[in-house]
Amino acid sequence: MTVSDITSFVPDANTAADSAALPSKTLNQNDFLKLLVTQMTSQDPMNPQSDTDMAAQMAQFTSLSQTSTMSTNITSLLAGQQVSQASSLIGKNVNLIEADNQTTTSGVVDSVQIQSGVPFIVVGGVSYDLSQVTSINPTSTTP
Repeated sequence: MTVSDITSFVPDANTAADSAALPSKTLNQNDFLKLLVTQMTSQDPMNPQSDTDMAAQMAQFTSLSQTSTMSTNITSLLAGQQVSQASSLIGKNVNLIEADNQTTTSGVVDSVQIQSGVPFIVVGGVSYDLSQVTSINPTSTTP
């Protein structure tokens, strides 16, 4: 494959207007197939690429795609787990360390707020990150 074949897939970095207008994008399966077709049409007929090399490239791309999907799913699972963990604290007495890492406070978790996909517990009207919880105690009930 020649350099000119590859540069047809890469935007011209010298034009600021083009680079500002183009969103950042990752390669997908269609881009890979376009590159593969270009590579096949540009190869030397007297020294063609092996079919096993192409199969290996497809297997690598499939593996990369599956790994990316798995990473996205794990991120979603982690976010769901954090929301579940935060909601299980509602009504419980927690000890918290303030953002300055010097003072501590405690109180009953009133509610959970989700801000940008991250759960925060609300104690006494103040939002706290789950990482600020130092201990969880059952709420005492008086008969």
